[in-house]
Amino acid sequence: MEAFRSFFEEIGRITLFAVRFFREVFRPPFEFRELLYQCFLVGNKSVALVGVTGFIMGLVLTLQTRPTMEDFGAEAYMPSMVAISIVREIGPVVTALICAGKIGSSIGAELGSMKVTEQIDAMEVSGTNPFNYLVVTRVLATTLMVPMLVIFADTIALGGSFLIENMKGQVTWQLYFNKVFQTLTFEDLVPATIKTFFFGFAIGIVGCYKGYTSDKGTAGVGRAANSAVVIASMLLFIIDFMAVVIADIFI
Repeated sequence: MEAFRSFFEEIGRITLFAVRFFREVFRPPFEFRELLYQCFLVGNKSVALVGVTGFIMGLVLTLQTRPTMEDFGAEAYMPSMVAISIVREIGPVVTALICAGKIGSSIGAELGSMKVTEQIDAMEVSGTNPFNYLVVTRVLATTLMVPMLVIFADTIALGGSFLIENMKGQVTWQLYFNKVFQTLTFEDLVPATIKTFFFGFAIGIVGCYKGYTSDKGTAGVGRAANSAVVIASMLLFIIDFMAVVIADIFI
């Protein structure tokens, strides 16, 4: 019971932190150079890991599913099944979890270190708005870049799936992707893309919150990085569930 209360208290504090973000995001000065730099860091430093994960995801999903589909004589539906599974659910969630582990912990550790070494206090004394410079830019960067990483991972995953289909069933590139694009519809693509923006926002806001409010000492930095990953991962599943329910009601 105590653990549940602590969790919801933490969610409340993160919500207040998010409210402050929305207040500050429209206040000058606007740190465009820092935003572009953070976008580069978030995207460039994660693209290799996301690409490898997406490729393996496509390979494994196809290898594990194909025997069952063959038993029912439905191997012709493999491209359609894989495309829907990856684009709707597996691609966004797995990629977001990877980003939560890599980006969320990195932001939490970085801001936590700055908090411990009093760099944030020094920025306030010098007249710089540390929240605008440190938090707003990083949250916007994750919100913008996570959807792009998800799209990249989905594409690579479909390429990995095609590779198995080509080896096992002699399916051509054109036939495979014709079936993929014939299957995917507006209802598949739009909700899956929209929820990735919320995934990115959750990863950024949790990582920044944990780092910005980190305890003093090196142990506090470690706890900030670790708890940023745990809380962000839990929020991703909650957001995903809510997105599926809303999409089921309205689409």
